[in-house]
Amino acid sequence: VQLQASGGGLVQAGGSLRLSCVTSGLWFTSNVMGWFRQAPGKEREFVAAIGLRGATTDYLDSVKGRFTISRDNAKNTVYLQMDSLKPEDTAVYYCAADPVRAIIWRLSNNAADYDHWGQGTQVTVSS
Repeated sequence: VQLQASGGGLVQAGGSLRLSCVTSGLWFTSNVMGWFRQAPGKEREFVAAIGLRGATTDYLDSVKGRFTISRDNAKNTVYLQMDSLKPEDTAVYYCAADPVRAIIWRLSNNAADYDHWGQGTQVTVSS
């Protein structure tokens, strides 16, 4: 299983970035996909998650209205569109996959529920 995140970079406050995470080796449509981030000296935190068909999403409160998670099941890819970026969004961003194991499933904001992780992509927002 591989998750390859890309799209990070340096941007000024108020700018936008679009992160992509291409996956291989997993049954993509059976995985809830999530984005997490970790800033220096801080714990990894949940950013967003998206359900199997893309119809359900969940966000960290501080990114609601600014970030949009989406997925393209034909391309085994999940995206994170980040607009109105703030310096406090600076972090390494990780994509992750949470395999669905039951008919009834839910979006998780707990990193421990995600089995597979990408390598991370750095996002730096300057003020």
